[in-house]
Amino acid sequence: MTRAEENYIKAIFHLGGHGGTLISTNALAAEMETKPSSVTDMAKRLGDKQLLDYVPYQGVCLTQKGVKTALAVIRKHRLWEVFLVKKLDFTWDEVHEVAEQLEHIKSEKLIDKLDALLDFPKYDPHGDPIPTKNGEFLERDKELLSDIPIPSSGICLGVKDTSASFLKFLDKNRIALGDKITVMEKEAFDDSLRIKIGNRELQISNQIATNLYVKIEA
Repeated sequence: MTRAEENYIKAIFHLGGHGGTLISTNALAAEMETKPSSVTDMAKRLGDKQLLDYVPYQGVCLTQKGVKTALAVIRKHRLWEVFLVKKLDFTWDEVHEVAEQLEHIKSEKLIDKLDALLDFPKYDPHGDPIPTKNGEFLERDKELLSDIPIPSSGICLGVKDTSASFLKFLDKNRIALGDKITVMEKEAFDDSLRIKIGNRELQISNQIATNLYVKIEA
């Protein structure tokens, strides 16, 4: 497979097109930042390789072969992110673009050795699950910080927005995976939250709260 084909397969998976749900060509075009006609051409090519089902004027969804391919690319991407953070001291806002390049390396032996070197991690630096070689992964029970009851506390498990600007904001405000976040108050005017992390209190916007995943403490 070419790099472009792998990127399309991965994008369809992330958009939800792996359980029989059709993803429209317009949605895929927006995700890939290209024209719908280019998506249609790629969909036909990937359909010929039995990686997806293409329904004209309706959309695309991955076949079992396509899902397996997508999970293999995602596995490589997330393992490389762990490697960059743990072994090369990259920060979590720096790793995505580099991992985008490394995920297309074809050597299965290299990826298996990378997995073992990292002691078979279950999650990447952003809290996302890492698929095993067999395509299995552990999803966590999680909710968006913006949706949990008030007052209540949760452990930060991951982020929805992995952009460098958002991750830098979290670093600047010392919000990290594993932190206990207590929601103390929600502002009726704009749904901003007053939260407590350790002995610090912060006011965060609804936009920030809708991009943080937490697990509510029992």
